[in-house]
Amino acid sequence: MSEAWRATKTVLLQVHSVIGLVLALLWAVVGITGATMAFEDEIEASLNAGIMRVEASVTRRLTPDELVARVQAAGDFGKASAVTMASDPSAAAHIRFARTEGGARPSSVYADPYSAHVLGSPRGEVFFATVRKLHRWLLLPGDGNGYGRKITGTAAICLMVMLITGLVLRWPHRARSVKMWLKPNLGLRGRGLHRSLHAVIGIWVLPIYLVMTLTGLTYSFEWYKDGAKWLLARPVTTATAMQPKPPRSAAAADATTDAKTEAKPLGFDRVWATFLQQEGSRYGRALLTLPAGAGTAVRVRSWAQDSSLDTVRDEFRIDAVTGRVISVDLYADKTFGERVLASVLDIHRGAILGWPGKLAFMLAAALMPLFTVTGLLLYLSRRRLTHPPVGRLVPGE
Repeated sequence: MSEAWRATKTVLLQVHSVIGLVLALLWAVVGITGATMAFEDEIEASLNAGIMRVEASVTRRLTPDELVARVQAAGDFGKASAVTMASDPSAAAHIRFARTEGGARPSSVYADPYSAHVLGSPRGEVFFATVRKLHRWLLLPGDGNGYGRKITGTAAICLMVMLITGLVLRWPHRARSVKMWLKPNLGLRGRGLHRSLHAVIGIWVLPIYLVMTLTGLTYSFEWYKDGAKWLLARPVTTATAMQPKPPRSAAAADATTDAKTEAKPLGFDRVWATFLQQEGSRYGRALLTLPAGAGTAVRVRSWAQDSSLDTVRDEFRIDAVTGRVISVDLYADKTFGERVLASVLDIHRGAILGWPGKLAFMLAAALMPLFTVTGLLLYLSRRRLTHPPVGRLVPGE
């Protein structure tokens, strides 16, 4: 090994060690929380099987506004912010509520779509919501608008540095040997075993960590997200927002909506009727979400009956007062790059590969604490070798 290469590896080892010592605990938290959420949908479906299904009936199902009104009359749930309706006659409706003045969000409820009978609040909802906030924002104030988002994003960039430096430091003399790359030496003890586990398992999970990092950064930095759109989306799609400028013929109607909405809160029924005209019987379930602030545009996300991925969906924006379709974003019309952008979350958690992919990504995330422990042990053992106690000789002296 040349002196220049030896010096380079020494510098890379220092960089690898310092970054690892500073961020190892944070990565462990992000890894464990990510692994916990891997099968969130399946866990919640199992926990709440009794309240997510109803007995199908020939009775007319209630409209979203009728459903919300009856549910709110049955209890003090607060203002409804979103309703999920399904084409399946045996599926319960799901209602979410807006945050209170104190910032807390009430538990959502499932309700019978025929009678509006409240079936109950889903178990596990609060737990997974807390885990998600810890994973994305470290439970810091401000949630997505606070410092937690930037901290986790910076940690993701540093993890990429760790992966690159770790790969260089791991590079064996027999680089073409699969055994050298992928088989840990379990016959070793102490520092040798820790090094083997740290290096070899690191190679196993390196591709998954790269995918997690590259996709996760879209949730941390707007400049990164904008760059991904510039790279993968069509220019016309990148330049225009989901809600384009309304035509002149609709300007007069929009100008009168503010006065109307001040007297009457926004509802779902006009949006729902317009959506059914657009989608007909093609939808499997639809999520109608009222605007968080001022405005009358209701977002409708629609999943096909055979859809198995959350990100494979159509999206509409419909005026709640006039029923006018403001914008339509159909998944079938997207290019390959735009589908990649739309599927970032499913790629991030491995769901794009089905349950085997989710399992592989879950195990990789759960292994993050292993690198925290073995990395710390390697650092401490290296410190003992380079800085032995007074009066004690380093082996070989």
